[in-house]
Amino acid sequence: MSENDLKNRKLIKLSVQNNTYTLQVPFRNEYLDSYNSYYFALSHRYGEEVIEVDSSIISEEEEYTIFELYFSFDSHKEQFSTLEIWDLSLFKEKDGEVSKVRIKSNYDNLRFNTIILSEREKIFYPFTTKKGNVSFRINEYQLFCNFDEIKLSNDKLEFSGHFNYAPLYLTDDCTLINLEVIVVNNLDDTEIKIPVQKDERTDLFDKYNKNKKLLDAGFKGEFNYFSYIVLDKRKYFKFYLELTYEKDGKQQTVRSTRARCNHKKNPSQVNFLKYNNKKMKMKIKPTRKSKYLSFQISEYNVKNEVYRKLKSNWVKIRRGSTLKKLYKLAFVILGYLPVKRKVIMFESFLGKQYSDSPRAIYEYLLQNDPSYEMYWSVDRRHMRSFDDKDVNYVRRFSIKWLLLMARAGYWVSNSRLPLWIPKPNHTIYLQTWHGTPLKRLAADMDEVHMPGTNTVKYKQNFIKEASKWDYLVSPNAYSTEIFERAFQFKKTMIESGYPRNDFLLNSNNEETINQIKQKAKLPKDKKVILYAPTWRDNQFYAKGKYKFNLMLDLERLKEEFSKDYIVILRLHYLVAENLDLTGFEGFVYDLSHHEDIRELYLIADLLITDYSSVFFDYANLRRPMLFFVYDIEDYRDNLRGFYFDFEEKAPGPLVKTTEEVISSIKRLDKIGFNPSDTTEAFYEKFCYLEDGNASERVVKQVFKR
Repeated sequence: MSENDLKNRKLIKLSVQNNTYTLQVPFRNEYLDSYNSYYFALSHRYGEEVIEVDSSIISEEEEYTIFELYFSFDSHKEQFSTLEIWDLSLFKEKDGEVSKVRIKSNYDNLRFNTIILSEREKIFYPFTTKKGNVSFRINEYQLFCNFDEIKLSNDKLEFSGHFNYAPLYLTDDCTLINLEVIVVNNLDDTEIKIPVQKDERTDLFDKYNKNKKLLDAGFKGEFNYFSYIVLDKRKYFKFYLELTYEKDGKQQTVRSTRARCNHKKNPSQVNFLKYNNKKMKMKIKPTRKSKYLSFQISEYNVKNEVYRKLKSNWVKIRRGSTLKKLYKLAFVILGYLPVKRKVIMFESFLGKQYSDSPRAIYEYLLQNDPSYEMYWSVDRRHMRSFDDKDVNYVRRFSIKWLLLMARAGYWVSNSRLPLWIPKPNHTIYLQTWHGTPLKRLAADMDEVHMPGTNTVKYKQNFIKEASKWDYLVSPNAYSTEIFERAFQFKKTMIESGYPRNDFLLNSNNEETINQIKQKAKLPKDKKVILYAPTWRDNQFYAKGKYKFNLMLDLERLKEEFSKDYIVILRLHYLVAENLDLTGFEGFVYDLSHHEDIRELYLIADLLITDYSSVFFDYANLRRPMLFFVYDIEDYRDNLRGFYFDFEEKAPGPLVKTTEEVISSIKRLDKIGFNPSDTTEAFYEKFCYLEDGNASERVVKQVFKR
């Protein structure tokens, strides 16, 4: 390989022999020279575990140093077998700060370098992430399929590719019986089965340990799509491979994950044909991130094509750095225009909601001082939810938004604004934040496990944004101490209670509760259990099935309580969007998309949560709470950690099973709710400022100067 073919941090070669992985990676010499020291390691994506990888220099070119990395699966078998995804990175140290950068993939067929654990029917293998990096993972047996060559003509799609099913080529237990390509579409449930022929793959045999079984890993066929064309609708096709094999005298069939294509050999292809006197457009392409094979058929329309092209170009511009620089320049220029001191810009959760403390402050001002000109900054994907709000709103990052933000006298937000937005000197920035801290924040975090950043960068960006805040709202003295340290906030703290909780104190009456239930189509004659757990990013991605896995057994709750109770679910959208509640109609209600959670607090007779800060707000209602913490050991030890002894000081019982939840509810039904000394101490520490007048206190300090 010539030096011209080398790319900084980009994998050259990966192989496995005797359960030991060997990788070759080049680095620019000037890149490495800028660091005091560095090493290579695999880090668990959702925890703090790190496995250092041995390395040596095998070649030094004029501009590059090529490293060989190697690690043994057997030496770390227990960790690799239980913790699913491991990311390969270069850890670098400079001036006492340690950060990491990922090793980039060469998009080779990395999964052929698989280690099989036959006794557990699992595989350990390298793969290319959506962002083009190298990672390793443990998984159940999986069938993978790749289309290597694709040719699009006027009536058919010709293809050849390969499949990868580890039990077939790494054991003698399985015998291949049949292969079929399965094609599905977006308009109906039809499955098209395409027979394929074997296609000998000497390239795979030569490349991957001379494994003769890989000679049979190729296939070829054609999809005659002409008869599946429809007019007036855009039709998308997805491709899978179905494999039938024999094991222990029995035939079994397995379907692959969605077929990918070799995006280097197969860039987008477009073709046109006449169908019933209509011009049709066929387009085949790899998807942007995962490189899935996508085939689209639609009626050709000049106007739509022009619009689609313009939209595509605009999206590239909007997501690029150039537009940010232009916006930043525009802020500076518009700052010279006369200030609109009576204009207030409100934003809640990055423009996604009309909710939280910004809403409480807005509604207080609307009622008590209508002299202000108030606008809501709204994300373009959430504008419909503001149509019925009777508020002035502008699309985030639009020209009108820019004109208003740059000249406004005040900004009010409950979360961080993008770092590139400069705050004009004349603007007062009120940051309300969005919760009493239970889990560690910002500068207090030991490690940051978030995509697209590292610990040092995350903390620096957070503190830089916090330096723009002129006022920060705190609900109590406990939060003030943490906010000042974690955000390194040095300006004016308003220790007032949370404005958003005024609603809980001022609207806690039967009339309001019934109005909310009626609007949400809930029965008025039953008690309400609100289940609002926190989001577990590690469990969702690690298992790939979290969205179907609600640890609270709804069937048991229904058996015990359906006569007197209903259950409201308030879940993360990634869980809620795929939750199947068939059979629970009339008992379980999914209100995960209910805009303002304060209304759900008000109608709930009992809250079940875990590590979410919702319990700090709900506590103001002086109602019972249960903490369903089935994974507390893992959550406490592996994620952000807690600020105080949650297990000792939580304002309610900690339970780990559904049966314990049921017993606790029955106990409440029998003897009623009597706050313990621990719960009373919790009220005194966290709720003492909440009297229904927090909005007034904030407004008087910020707007009545």
